[in-house]
Formats: sequence, structure tokens, C-alpha cells
Amino acid sequence: MDKMKRLPDAEFEVMKIVWANEPPITTNTIMEQLGKEKGWKAPTVISLMLRLVDRGFLRTEKHGKERTYYPLVTKETYLKYETGDFMERFHGNSFTSLVTALYDGKKVNDRDLDDLIKWLKEKRD
Repeated sequence: MDKMKRLPDAEFEVMKIVWANEPPITTNTIMEQLGKEKGWKAPTVISLMLRLVDRGFLRTEKHGKERTYYPLVTKETYLKYETGDFMERFHGNSFTSLVTALYDGKKVNDRDLDDLIKWLKEKRD
């Protein structure tokens, strides 16, 4: 994969199921764990899986009539990319801007900040 790109929400939902299961994964597994909840039909799931193959997130193998899929991008790698992209686009790579937005929006409380300070001190030592 040359340059990673942000996944649309539906494809990200599929990848979360892929990452949560031992490879290989099948369309049936996705249908059981996500398709019914989302109201997706099998052709929709197959289309999403093939898009993920085209984007370089999955590789596929055909075994008889069934296709199996293997992740090519780890959850950690993708989340690192998404977080970096988010920080750059919305906070100009400023950690202070991020924490301020979270604190002012009541998404982070004083205990969270104390834990963060402790973590930062451990990282410096």
C-alpha cells in the first residue's frame, strides 16, 4: 500500500470485525457479527470486502465457492494513521489543542488529566 487513506465508516466497521477475529475471515462471519445488526444483505458485505481488497487492507483467497480474507493492515497501524491525520487536520498537530478541546467539552475529567500527567512523567524518565 503506497499511502494509506481514511476508510469510509462502513468499511471501517467491517475492518473492526476482521481485526477482532482470527484470520482468515469469511463473508459469513461478517454477516453473523455485523450484517444483521446493520441490516446489510450479503451482496453489500461482499462489495465492502472487495473494496477493502482493492484499497490494500485485505487480501483474498478463493477456496471452492467460498472466499477467505486476511488483513494486510493491522488495527494498530490504521489507528496510528487515523489519529495522526485527525491531529493534523483538526488540531494542527498540537497536543495542547486536543486536550483543551476534550477538557472544555467535558470529555476529559480531572482524574484523566492526572493520569495523563503521570503517564507523561513516566515517559520522560
